[in-house]
Amino acid sequence: MDTKWKNNKSIIKEFLKNNYKLFIAVVLMVIGCIFFYALLMYHSYYVTTDAWLLTVCGNVAWLLGEALLWSGIIRYKLKDFLPEDETCYEQWKQRKKQHIQRLQIISLVEWIIACAYLFLLTYERRYGGYYSVSNYASGYAMIITVLNQYIACRWAISHEMQRKMDDCMQYMANVSKERIDQALEIEREGLKKAMEIERQSMEKVSRSDQLRIDLITNVSHDLKTPLTSMVGYMELMRKEELNDTVRDYLDVITDKAAKLKEMIESLFSLAKASSGNVEFHMETLELNRLVEQIYGDMEDKIADSGLEIVTSLTELDTRLGSDNMYLYRICQNLLENALKYSAKGTRIFVKTFYCSGIMGDRLCLEVTNTAGYPMDFQKEDIIERFARADRSRTTEGNGLGLAIVSTYANALGGAFDIDIDCDQFKAKVTFPITEKEETETCEEDGLSK
Repeated sequence: MDTKWKNNKSIIKEFLKNNYKLFIAVVLMVIGCIFFYALLMYHSYYVTTDAWLLTVCGNVAWLLGEALLWSGIIRYKLKDFLPEDETCYEQWKQRKKQHIQRLQIISLVEWIIACAYLFLLTYERRYGGYYSVSNYASGYAMIITVLNQYIACRWAISHEMQRKMDDCMQYMANVSKERIDQALEIEREGLKKAMEIERQSMEKVSRSDQLRIDLITNVSHDLKTPLTSMVGYMELMRKEELNDTVRDYLDVITDKAAKLKEMIESLFSLAKASSGNVEFHMETLELNRLVEQIYGDMEDKIADSGLEIVTSLTELDTRLGSDNMYLYRICQNLLENALKYSAKGTRIFVKTFYCSGIMGDRLCLEVTNTAGYPMDFQKEDIIERFARADRSRTTEGNGLGLAIVSTYANALGGAFDIDIDCDQFKAKVTFPITEKEETETCEEDGLSK
């Protein structure tokens, strides 16, 4: 028996702990009912002030209790209400509307009863011969109580529904944040995997490029020694007494061997520059003077080509810091490329000038010629190793000239670009100039003005 009583006591305590607001609401409503009972049953015994005092006390207790009761009912009915989709707000509005409609119906019934009570008091006074001011006070008190009850309960409904909406919004925000975090985590994992794959791919490409460069370097180096010996023996054979036919054959072999040696040396230099394993000997050079020197060195080739070279060299100072051998090779290859692939009877335009860009002022060398073959290729293709614009290969060349220009220019901190317009082929290489060179150029430009 004692154990059963202890269990019941624990159950009651747990119930009161979880529903203490409901218990308070019931107590307040009971107190309010007591005040209203005294007002209604003994209305003829109270004066107006006493009647209104009972009304105020009853309203305070009753309205607080009913507001707490409505809040508890709504909270209980909406305890499992959670947003599942985009119709959450519509469902919330529908439920709020239902609670307000119930309140309106209850308030309307109570208001009708209060009006009937006031009518009864009026009828009793007029036809019953019994007169008391408190009769009217109690009747008016009931009507005012109904109005106050509607206002208080309407506030309780709106407050609880808004609180539930805030909870739903917080729940949706947490769900959205969780989903976003999950999506971001998945995105981060995917990005990490993609970056790892890209890194591995770049490493493979880098290793492949390095192996290719090493192979070209080693093969070029291994070919140079026997080829040099062959050329040496050919020179010794020239000193022997040979008939004309053999001497002609020897001339052809010597010429081809010289071209092969030149190609191997170019390939070796290109591979070395591409690997970055090259040491530059930087010095101050005059680009205009270098172009004129190349004209002198290639005078025979220019004369044999039958082409006219139109030169336009800037009057500004063209000094720049560079490696003499590599810069010479760049300029020489540009001019040789124009001589090899220009149409007969056309002109080659060589121009030096300053140009402005994102990287500041740069010194430019531009060589323009009219091609003697169809220009049906992309400019990215023509600077590849062994790529030749003349696909018929009727002209001399090994396809390394512009590749060397591009590689050397990049290695020296410059840039190489090609512009193709119909049959016109324009190759331009730009070089950075130091701050000192820029200052000297500006000073000379100011003096010339």
